[in-house]
Amino acid sequence: MSSEQQFRAEFDARVEFSNGGHLEVAGFRVDVPNPGVTEDEVATLFVASLGLLMSERVEFGAFRVFAEAHKGTRGGPSATPHAPEGTTRRLIELSHVIEPGMITYPGLPGPEISPYLAREDSRAAYGPDTEFAIDRITLVGNTGTYLDTPFHRYADGHDLSALPLVRVADLPTVVVRTVGQGARAVDVGVLAPFDVRGRAVLLHTGGDLTFGTPAYADNAPYLTADAARWLVEHNAALVGIDSINIDDIGDLTRPAHSVLLAAEIPIVEHLTGLDRLPPYGARFTAAPPLVTRFGTFPVRAFAIE
Repeated sequence: MSSEQQFRAEFDARVEFSNGGHLEVAGFRVDVPNPGVTEDEVATLFVASLGLLMSERVEFGAFRVFAEAHKGTRGGPSATPHAPEGTTRRLIELSHVIEPGMITYPGLPGPEISPYLAREDSRAAYGPDTEFAIDRITLVGNTGTYLDTPFHRYADGHDLSALPLVRVADLPTVVVRTVGQGARAVDVGVLAPFDVRGRAVLLHTGGDLTFGTPAYADNAPYLTADAARWLVEHNAALVGIDSINIDDIGDLTRPAHSVLLAAEIPIVEHLTGLDRLPPYGARFTAAPPLVTRFGTFPVRAFAIE
């Protein structure tokens, strides 16, 4: 993310509509380009962030501008970044390392990694000073950072071998940050300010900070059923989260999985490093191998900024 200081505005406001009626908000926040932004400029950003039509007038009550990292307000200064000419692309790792015995989800076995052909045993098959290692790994599909396809949830859904690359590779991203807000649920109100159409929607909750420890499963952040339906209605391309599950693990009906995978929207769970991404502007890839009759598999998730 940019090292330059960023600013946001917080305000109370009343919007009058030309076709009648009004909308009032309290403590609303939007990204702003600089600390000297005017109320008229903030009014334009506010209306754009909610996609309000036929708005006639915005009246402010309490109003302040303060230093804070941008959250990715739709139509705001971070929504359509332009890299300076000659800027070097940056590759950002978003996956956990797979290690023998690691626990990704409580109750599922950790991977087993062992040699199939050891280096010393291979020497007899090759020329002088030539050796190779061929290794074996046994793991469940839900290991490390992995991607879910519809077959994971639905017997008639498409599996990994039928997953279109266009749904998992080189996707424009929007990063939705809830880290530090003290709320587990990522609901519609959190998503509404963002333009998600055709994008990988990456939920930065901070859940990855305890990955690999028992605390990872305690009060973990998750996506609500209503928010999953909103993402489907607004044509998100993929949804990822840096938590133990896209669903509340206490809800055994798994509504977010059910809604997203029914709409053939891939899910990537157990991401990490989302704090290094800007709200908009990066490109996301999380491509699994083409395995038939398999619904979920580890990926090397990364972004290019």
